[in-house]
Amino acid sequence: MTSTVPALGTRTAEGSALQAVLLDMDGTLVDTEGFWWDVEREVFASLGHALDDSWRHVVVGGPMTRSAGFLIEATGADISLAELSVLLNDGFEERIGRDLPLMPGAARLLAELSEHRIPTALVSASHRRIIDRVLTSLGRHHFALTVAGDEVPRTKPHPDPYLSAAAGLAVDPARCAVVEDTATGVAAAEAAGCHVVAVPSVAPITPALRRTVVGSLEEVDLTFLRGLITHVG
Repeated sequence: MTSTVPALGTRTAEGSALQAVLLDMDGTLVDTEGFWWDVEREVFASLGHALDDSWRHVVVGGPMTRSAGFLIEATGADISLAELSVLLNDGFEERIGRDLPLMPGAARLLAELSEHRIPTALVSASHRRIIDRVLTSLGRHHFALTVAGDEVPRTKPHPDPYLSAAAGLAVDPARCAVVEDTATGVAAAEAAGCHVVAVPSVAPITPALRRTVVGSLEEVDLTFLRGLITHVG
């Protein structure tokens, strides 16, 4: 976890219950969920196995240990989890080196949060090496803190990454707005007690208590996020 926590006086705008905004990375800020699937298919093709398209919904949004482990078991590929993780990270890093498109509305939202000095954290199931590479495009200065999937005891769908981010920012999880794109990430944020904005990328997500579903980040701005958290529980 890397952190640059803002001064106490900058944590919230006067009169707002919102203390921080915590954002997922793949599929939420950068259009990379498809990249992961492409790399997984290429790696397994090199091992002599074809991936079934129906498996994409199983592996999306989760930690590499889960998705890679599932694919090894499903294909019967003769490779260890550690070996496969290296190949997947290498392939993904090479892929984003060629092209790293941001999701619609991502750059505008990050700029607005920075302008208003809203404490913002990047919380991803991706490994630190991948996050650091993506941050060169997203702008490291937009985030007071970043949490990688290989830096917490349990990553998504467990609440640990979001609890770690809230603790690092010294804020109440119940007063944090989380932006996620997968059911796995939504489960992690809700287990941490956060209010979630879901922007589905691959599979549908339904609205629920403390969960708002939108079509894209173009519908999300600071006024919208502040309106989600109207009282302190």
